[in-house]
Amino acid sequence: MPTSFWSVKGGAGVSTVAALFALAHAGRANPTLLVDLDGDQPALLGLAEPEGPGILDWAATPGRPADALHRISVEATPDLRVVPRGTREPAADAGEAAVALARQRASVFVDAGTATTPFERDLLRRSRQRLLVLRCCYLTLRAARDLDIDPTGVVLIRERGRALGPGDVESVAGAPIVAEIACDITLARSIDAGLLASRPPRSLLRTLAQASEAA
Repeated sequence: MPTSFWSVKGGAGVSTVAALFALAHAGRANPTLLVDLDGDQPALLGLAEPEGPGILDWAATPGRPADALHRISVEATPDLRVVPRGTREPAADAGEAAVALARQRASVFVDAGTATTPFERDLLRRSRQRLLVLRCCYLTLRAARDLDIDPTGVVLIRERGRALGPGDVESVAGAPIVAEIACDITLARSIDAGLLASRPPRSLLRTLAQASEAA
């Protein structure tokens, strides 16, 4: 089953976190598949905008084989492939998608964004690991109090000057912090230049590699 990332508010950095975890895992020569349900991974990783089908098109096609997910994926690095979002209306039930992803010969990471559609929420519930991306922000933590999907862990985006800390985050989320990512100028520049895949912050990837293996 996949490891999925989501947050309760937009702008939390879910797509960046999912990409970094996938890059860290793939950086150890592990075949890795990143499923993009939010639609931002091509721009984030410096890839061309996909013109073909994506995971939603696959889910809406009767009789779709599990190995078709690999065929519609695109290469980001030698060990990382990305399955684009697609354009079809998402299905309500993600059961077949979860089974197909579990059959992949690769570790699967899912960028579920804010998990607003029934398909995204169902796939999130079926994921082996559900990592909630949070900032130490009062409004974000206030929204996290009303979660109806239990996270297995939290990825904390650290920002200077916040009054709230990791203990507050773990208390509200009801799950341990599995990794912390600092808002860093080097990371911001890589993202803005579309170079996250080709020039990721090496020190950050080393930090996340152990967490990605555990996930």
